[in-house]
Amino acid sequence: MSSDGEPRNDELERLEFEQLLERHLPTLRAYVRRNLDAALADRESTSDLVQSVCREVLQSRGQYTFRGDAAFQRWLLQVALHKLMDRRRFWRARKREGKKIEAGPSASWSRDELGKLAVALGSPSAEAILREDIKRLEAALEQLSDFDREVIRLVRLQGMSHAQFASQAGCSEAQSRKRLFEALARLSLLLRPRSSS
Repeated sequence: MSSDGEPRNDELERLEFEQLLERHLPTLRAYVRRNLDAALADRESTSDLVQSVCREVLQSRGQYTFRGDAAFQRWLLQVALHKLMDRRRFWRARKREGKKIEAGPSASWSRDELGKLAVALGSPSAEAILREDIKRLEAALEQLSDFDREVIRLVRLQGMSHAQFASQAGCSEAQSRKRLFEALARLSLLLRPRSSS
């Protein structure tokens, strides 16, 4: 506060930024809830993740230049995407270190997502894959990078556009398209039956 009791400019900016963030909270919550997989949900709540994203956004307030609500929302959801990817990496690393964590990265994919992915990969029967080869599909997914798993999940399975994904992931639309193509090709190769020689 200034000497006459009025808020100073930096306080006004902080209050305006907090109000802007508050306006976008429902979208942020919905985004985190929609992209929170089972393995991460077992360890961290939607509320905790949203709070963590908000804290990070508030801390970087000074580096952000406001360019309208739509640009702010894209930036906010990009921070959320990176937070979700970072937390998945954290828990996978803990598992590799031998800490007592019962669910692994394979639990990250729901049966519905695995079924859709099986169909997308051209399986003659998604039901057969789910019954007989689910472990192979999960193991193959674990061999992909976090980025590749995210582009498959969000663009291929959830219908996000390449433009939206690129904006959130901090890459170009062309890179998003290329990575999805390469990730699906690699996944198909990993699922191909090995010939016994």
